[in-house]
Amino acid sequence: MAKVKRKIISDDKNGVDYYNPIKDHSKYEVQFPDGTTDEIEANVIAESMITECDQDGRHYKLFREISDHRKDSTALNVAKGSFMTSAGNPVSKKTTKGWHILVEWRDGSMSWHKMAEIKEAYPVQLAEYATANKIDHEPAFKWWVKSTLKRRQRMISKVKSKYWRSTHKFGIEIPKSVNDAYEIDRLTGTNHWTKAIEKEMRNVRVAFEKIDGVDEKKMRTGKVKPGYSFCSTHMIFDVKMDGSFTRKARLVADGHKTKPPTSMTYSSVVSRDSVRIALTIASLNSLEVSACDIGNAYLNAPCREKLWTVAGSEFGSERESVMIIARALYGLKSSGATWRSTLAQTMEQIGYKPTQADPDVCCVYLRYLRTLVNTTRFIY
Repeated sequence: MAKVKRKIISDDKNGVDYYNPIKDHSKYEVQFPDGTTDEIEANVIAESMITECDQDGRHYKLFREISDHRKDSTALNVAKGSFMTSAGNPVSKKTTKGWHILVEWRDGSMSWHKMAEIKEAYPVQLAEYATANKIDHEPAFKWWVKSTLKRRQRMISKVKSKYWRSTHKFGIEIPKSVNDAYEIDRLTGTNHWTKAIEKEMRNVRVAFEKIDGVDEKKMRTGKVKPGYSFCSTHMIFDVKMDGSFTRKARLVADGHKTKPPTSMTYSSVVSRDSVRIALTIASLNSLEVSACDIGNAYLNAPCREKLWTVAGSEFGSERESVMIIARALYGLKSSGATWRSTLAQTMEQIGYKPTQADPDVCCVYLRYLRTLVNTTRFIY
């Protein structure tokens, strides 16, 4: 969500009969909820508005959390919340009448909704809220909260059990932790997993900055550095199907355990149509198409979040050291957006400019005066 403040550059190529956003190259100053501003082209603004609304103009909002609740005089009280069957068994009345829920959305806005609507869209979140606020005994909650939480727990337990049951791949035992990897190498008399861990740590070590002089009291209270929060990490293991069954290790942060950052975490992705158009232009102009893979891409970007962690056994001699996460480590909520921003800035510095039809497609125009041939290089 953002607010368009003013027009900065006026460059509208449209006629008088109709409006085409692609032909409008005007730029506007846009202010985001956190107070930051940016210059965005008209067609990007139009595309954002179209993708966030349906054909009737209704805006889609992403759920963040339930903030409050209220009930009016039409809500049933606890005494009238059940009735007796012919067999003499009490049965809860199935009703949500009279209850309203205050929801906070990702864009920072808040709105009241009927409980029936929130129960239909976010039953687990509403059940957890009712339990935490000790209102699950109310008639509007009592008849469904317990069963909803049971279903949630069954699904989670099945997912976890499936992960822990997957002990082998291609006949090779997959470790679940760094210590398991070292133990498997010891029992098999090999060093495959150890080499995979060492390779990963050589690449990912730059993402951590060691802090000296941190006592146990600061670690226990979490006040290692003002404004910083604790974030644990773990190693993920896999086996590649490359003919040699190469072992792969990846150190990731437990970003699901941290609070959402104040900065925007959305990262746009180039569309398939844009890629096809770029390749078509290259083919029609006999241009050479090259491709590359950026190894450990996220680690090239700084970390926007203020987080610290404790080094595990994969750090070797630095084990149990307190580390600041300085790079966009895999698993963090803001890593994708940070890498997207860093890559865009780098491409602009070396001469590539984002196209006005799709900001995720960049190009640079090179004119060879001797041959009078215009070529275009695309990067997406």
